[in-house]
Amino acid sequence: MIDKTLRRWYSSFNPTADRSFHGPSVRKGFEFSPNFKFSYDLNPKIAAGFEYYGALGPVTGFDPLRDQQQQVFPTIDLNLSPKWEFNLGVGVGMTRSTDHLIAKMILGYRFDF
Repeated sequence: MIDKTLRRWYSSFNPTADRSFHGPSVRKGFEFSPNFKFSYDLNPKIAAGFEYYGALGPVTGFDPLRDQQQQVFPTIDLNLSPKWEFNLGVGVGMTRSTDHLIAKMILGYRFDF
């Protein structure tokens, strides 16, 4: 993951190579999934953002657009305390092979190492 904070703005890029070991996608081999996030701190406790999740297909040749999965999520991030964070978003699928409407929630804990 590559991320950067610049004043009140945050951005990240998380490209992944996924591989199924069982099921209908096992023959596709490694597939490319780009993921992005942009957010803006409204105040020290709340950030509003936008997230993109994609599954483009095999790295040897992407699937046609209609078969790719692409979702966008308006999100809100809450810094509940120095240790806890909460992320909520409602996403919309942009291709026919993507779920039309999906909700996501992440409850995160910040570890000290």
